[in-house]
Amino acid sequence: MESSGGEDTSSNRSPMEVVQQLIQKWSLEPHPEGGWFRELHRSSTLVTRDDGQRRAAITSILYLLDAGSRSRWHAVHHADEVWTHLQGTPLSLWTLEPEGGNAVQHVLSMHNPVHVVPAGHWMAARSEGQYSLVSCCVGPGFDFVDFEMLRDRPQFQQPSGALSELI
Repeated sequence: MESSGGEDTSSNRSPMEVVQQLIQKWSLEPHPEGGWFRELHRSSTLVTRDDGQRRAAITSILYLLDAGSRSRWHAVHHADEVWTHLQGTPLSLWTLEPEGGNAVQHVLSMHNPVHVVPAGHWMAARSEGQYSLVSCCVGPGFDFVDFEMLRDRPQFQQPSGALSELI
C-alpha cells in the first residue's frame, strides 16, 4: 500500500511498526468486535429495506486486525457484507448460518481476496500473521441498530458451531 506521498508503507518496517503506521495514517479507532476501523464512505442515497427501515445504499470501512486482535462473532441483520483483502497476511473469515451448524473458514488473500457474508449470518475473523487490512462494504448501509455481537446473547440462545475462542 502506498501513502499519499507515494512511499511504500511496509518497506523496511517491522509488522508492529506497519500496524501502528496504518492506525495513524488512516485514523483508525477500536471496533467493538475487535481490531481497528474507520468508515470511509456512507452513501447519500437512501434505500428502503423490505422491513420498511431506511438506510444508506452502501457503507464502506477500512478494517485492520493485528496478530493479537480478533473480530468476534457478530451478525449484520438485513444487510450483506463484502470483505476484501487489501494488504498484509491472509485473513481467516469464519461464517455460520443464522441458526448455527458448522462454521466455515474462508481464507482471504491476494489469491482469493473477496468473500460475501449474507445478511443475518454470523461472522468472525483473525489475521493468519502479523496483520491483515481489509475493506468491508455493507449494503444496504451499516447501522449499529442492525449489528449484534454473539457474546451479548445468553448462552442458551447462541447458535451451535461458533468457535468459542472467537466469542
